[in-house]
Amino acid sequence: MRDRLWDRWTSFARRVRRFERRELREFRAWVERTSNLVRLSALVFVPLLVATVTYLSNTLETLSFLLFPPLASGTYTLFSNPRGKYASPVRFVTGLTVGAGCGWGALWLATAVGIVAPATGNGVSVVAAAVAVFLAGAITWASDVEEPAAYSTALLGLLVPLDTQLAFVTSVGLTSTLVAVVFWIWRTEFYEKRATILYQSTSGDDHVLVPMRGDHAHATAMLGARLAAAHDAGKVVLLDVVADEAAAAAERALLDSHDDVTLATDGPNSDERASAAGDTESGPERAVAETAGTLEARAAEIASVVDVPCEVVVAVDRGDAAATILQAARATGCDLLAVPYRGRGGSLAPFVRDLFASEIDVLVHRSNDGRTDWRRTMVPVRETSHVAHSMVEFSLRLARDAGSVSVCHCVGPSGNLRRAEEMLADLVEPFRGPIETRISRSPILEFLGENAHHYDLVFVGASRDRSAASRFVSPPTFERLGDLDTDVAIVDRG
Repeated sequence: MRDRLWDRWTSFARRVRRFERRELREFRAWVERTSNLVRLSALVFVPLLVATVTYLSNTLETLSFLLFPPLASGTYTLFSNPRGKYASPVRFVTGLTVGAGCGWGALWLATAVGIVAPATGNGVSVVAAAVAVFLAGAITWASDVEEPAAYSTALLGLLVPLDTQLAFVTSVGLTSTLVAVVFWIWRTEFYEKRATILYQSTSGDDHVLVPMRGDHAHATAMLGARLAAAHDAGKVVLLDVVADEAAAAAERALLDSHDDVTLATDGPNSDERASAAGDTESGPERAVAETAGTLEARAAEIASVVDVPCEVVVAVDRGDAAATILQAARATGCDLLAVPYRGRGGSLAPFVRDLFASEIDVLVHRSNDGRTDWRRTMVPVRETSHVAHSMVEFSLRLARDAGSVSVCHCVGPSGNLRRAEEMLADLVEPFRGPIETRISRSPILEFLGENAHHYDLVFVGASRDRSAASRFVSPPTFERLGDLDTDVAIVDRG
């Protein structure tokens, strides 16, 4: 009974951990969208800062509660659009403080000329209100510190007695400085560095598993190696899937008997060793030797050309290609699968779709002519997302110093160009490298057909974040590409 209860408890704990990991991945993917990150930051920081100022107001009698409305609206303006016109700490502090000073000046002027008596029934002089707004607009315009909240502090200052105006203006300056400092730290230390802090693609996808199957598996292996080489801890694992355990054991023994391919630089190469062995071995043994020699030669080439560790592993096909590949990826600690394209009936092979449903990132490479170097890449995107971030990150890894990355968006004949420009700016801003953005009114397939041949590789997303209805009405772009005269990489984030 005790063992049964323990088994139930451990099973429940595993389900809870899987649920937590899945929810964490989904939340991380959600927050990678810049718009969601900005909204979440505004939702967190605006209440916290207002609560801090409220605490100070309750502690210090000189801190007027009247400054809260402009301070809250100004704080939201900062965090909701951290790269907008009004997202300047200096503009924010100066504008609010100048506005409060203009209210003080208008109240003093009205008192000096004897028109301070209320004419509106709410204790505020009509003339003083007009003068305060005029001064706030004129001074902030002339000093190039326009701030919408300045008008609020100017008008609210008219409700403060003249003998406490200095304390009100000082409190506006000090509290707005507090908000500005918090915003500046958040923007410089987190928002502007969100690619390295938050985006999983910039810190992961450096251990790449490549199933060696298909006519251009060598090109896919080189693509995976160039992606892995961007990180010091990168490595490439070439996977050979064989039919039975006996063949796997023979190939493993042959590989183990040879030197480490990541370090081998002298002596006969793997092809020569396989050829020499083949002279004395039977047909099946010769086939195993040739396969092992080819894989060793490929691994040695990758280690030499790309300067990244490369190893070879062998797995047995149990009848489920996707499960075999995923098991090998987990056993070797790989977080990215670079899979040669396999199609069936004009669509992806079923095992590739099964890989898309896993928790590991997948890149499906359709090679056009066996190219092994990709400097000029195109990244057509539909919106900012964790998949779009991965495609841009991968493109920059391939571009290195002499390449270029073109991030594109097609809005259609009636699309909003300004919104498209803002979306692309949000997408590429966190990254550093040779990136250009392009917007076209042409349909995506027409645009790719006219421009893809100018690039070495086109990245497209797997579109798994779309609903089934959306995919039925408009199939994913990668399913409609046809025969582009360039390489194509389909990216899916697990």
